[in-house]
Parts: sequence; structure tokens; C-alpha cells
Amino acid sequence: MLDEALYIREMAKKHGELFRNSIPMIASENLISPLAREMMVTDLHNRYAEGLPGERYYQGNEFVDLIELKVQELAKKLFRSEYADVRPISGTNANMAVLFALTKPGDRITVPGVSAGAHISSAKFGAVGLRGLEPIEYPFDEEEMNLDIDGTIHTIREVRPKLALFGQSVYLFPTPLKEFRDAFEEVGAHVWYDAAHVAGLIAGGKFQDPLREGAEMMTMSTHKTLPGPQHGMIIANPRDEKTKRKLTYGVFPGVLSNHHLNAMAALGVALAEHIEFGSQYAEQIIRNSKALGQALYERGFDVLAEKKGFTESHTLVVDVREHGGGKFASEALEKAHIIVNKNLLPWDDVSTALDPSGLRLGSQELTRIGMKEGDMKDVAEFMKRIVIDKEDPKKVGEDVAAFKEDFQTIHYCFAEGTRGYDYEELIHI
Repeated sequence: MLDEALYIREMAKKHGELFRNSIPMIASENLISPLAREMMVTDLHNRYAEGLPGERYYQGNEFVDLIELKVQELAKKLFRSEYADVRPISGTNANMAVLFALTKPGDRITVPGVSAGAHISSAKFGAVGLRGLEPIEYPFDEEEMNLDIDGTIHTIREVRPKLALFGQSVYLFPTPLKEFRDAFEEVGAHVWYDAAHVAGLIAGGKFQDPLREGAEMMTMSTHKTLPGPQHGMIIANPRDEKTKRKLTYGVFPGVLSNHHLNAMAALGVALAEHIEFGSQYAEQIIRNSKALGQALYERGFDVLAEKKGFTESHTLVVDVREHGGGKFASEALEKAHIIVNKNLLPWDDVSTALDPSGLRLGSQELTRIGMKEGDMKDVAEFMKRIVIDKEDPKKVGEDVAAFKEDFQTIHYCFAEGTRGYDYEELIHI
């Protein structure tokens, strides 16, 4: 069996080498800092801590309790919230906790549509449906690439949901929460904002401020524009103590047991770093997104929302129907070590998810390794050579690897300039 174990190690090494030589633009990924990475291989990885600090079901949690309380404190400071639960082990896990806390089977919930960029957990075939809820979608304005304001207000007033969810996996522009606020208050809905993709931009003060704009709670994963470990959080200003208790109970014993203590500690490091560097990082992410959108547009790509400046977040969406579609384009780019994902566009049917019209691009990891606006022109040119010019991916891949040599270090953290893709460094801390 040693050979099998060594095979797995070798494949992991090859994976690290692949990304060392690639341009990574998956909008839901990022690199953790060296100090956060160290937390992932501590003894915390081996332990259990069910329950809350001071109220554990296991012994041996003296220091775990201190860590968790500190991580809660940092989360509340970063997001200026009254409440933070740092136990969810993913964004979807946090979403499930809210659903278990505030709904029961048969309730109606209003949600964005999957083709309009929503996460699958809010769909009938995702966590919402598994909870037995009836999801009703808001109308979407394709020209604005955002929720239709009048239509959404009408939907909220007509449906009178117990829970109104906002938040997407394709998040180009802030949700107009302020415009919806009167409707929320009229029907008495709990307002929930899924900030998984834009949490780092929100915390950096560069996107929107949901808790001050009408949302009662935010859920999030913690490894996208917030460059932490793969984990989750619930951040809230609960309307009352009953809601607060429900949220806490929804996490445990609702949807998890142990909460991956090593990742929680790594999250605390990432939160502290984001308090220090988050504003600068978030601003550069958005600058890079806009620059990449412009560079792609100038090279013949149909980048959505051109009249609005393409984006106000880390994300861009490109219609590549004329160039073979999202499946073809993403696979061709991968052969040249340009890593993106195919993505549904608002006019696509969900059934076409494996061969949709578009590509989704994210700038957050490129920014993390030090790229600036000028570098986005090089990235766009590589993409043009593959998708539009149909150049040999092997040749483009060689040029990508040479370009990437100048971007191997992690920025916006307490160990600025540490190498981010060196496999041996990653496993020998």
C-alpha cells in the first residue's frame, strides 16, 4: 500500500506544479498566507470541540476555546457585527444552518435564479429543496446584470417569504438592498445575504455593506475574496435574542458536529490579516477586474455589462458562444494552463450547465500574487490567442509559464513575498 500512498503524494505534487505554472482565475479560489497555512497542520487538526467555548462535550479544549473566542472577536470587528459564528465548515454548511434555524419544510423562500448567478444551494435541487422549501426566484435584468428592482419588490410583497435570500456566485454589482428595504419590513421577512464571493470586498469597504443596507445576516465561505482557509461563517445583527439562539442552534447540533479546529484557527489569522491589508487588497482586486474586462473587450471578447464598466467586484462574465461555447473555451484554455470555469449566463437554461454560453473569471488570486492593471493586458492576450485565434495551446502554455515566473509570491499578508506555489514549501513548514 506504500506505493498507493506515494502515488497520491506524487499526484498532489503535480497538482501544485500545475498551478505554479498557471494563470488561476477560478472566482471561488484563493491562496492562504504562510501563517494561516501553518495553522492547518497543527495538532488542532487532530481534535474535537463540539459545542461552544466553555460548554464543550469534550475535554482538552482550554486553548481551543481561547482561539475560537478570538476568531469571533476578529470576525465581529472586521464586519462590524453583533454576532459571529465561526464554526461552519463551508459556505454551504453555513447556508444550511440558516435554513435549519429559520425555516421549516413547506415554507416559501425568495431567491435569485441559478442562471442569474445564484449558488446551487439556493436552488430546488440544492440545500433549499432538501430542506423542503419552496424557492421563488426574483426577476433578473439582463442589461443591468442585477436583480430587477421593481420586479423583486413585487415578488417580495406577493410571496411574503419568511426568509428572503440574496447573494450570487456571479456577483458583478452590489445588490440594491436599500431599494428593497421597505418591502422587507412590510412583510416581516428575515433578510439573508450570501456573501461567499464578495466577503473580502465587503470587509475591505469596497463593495457594499449589507448589514447596514437591510440584511439581518450574512453567510459566507472564507476562501474567495476573503483569502482564508476553506471554511464558513455566519455574521449577523440578529433582530432579537430568539433569532440569535436559533442561528447558534442551527449550526450545532443542526448541521455539524466538530468544526475543523485547524481551519478555524487559520481563519482567525486570515481575518487579522484582512483587518490590516483588506482595504488595499480589495481595491486592487476591483481595479484588476475592470482592467481585465477592458483588455478582453478590446481584443474582441463579448464581456458582459460593458456599458457599466464590466464589474464592481472580482468577477467578470464573458459570452463565448461565437467561439465554441463555455465548455470548449474553458477546456482549450486549460490546455494552455489558463484556469477558468464555464458558466451559465442569464439566458441559459439550467439544463445546459455542462455546456453553457459563458466563462466566469476572477481576479482575486492574480491580485494575491502581485499582479496589477498592466498585467491584465498580458492575461487577456493569452486568452485571445487560445479562444479567438485558436493558437496551439502548448505554445501559449509555454509563454504562460514564463510569464508566471514573475508572480510566485503571496501579498497582502503578514509574511509579504512568501512563495505561494512551491510544493516542497507547502508541505514542509
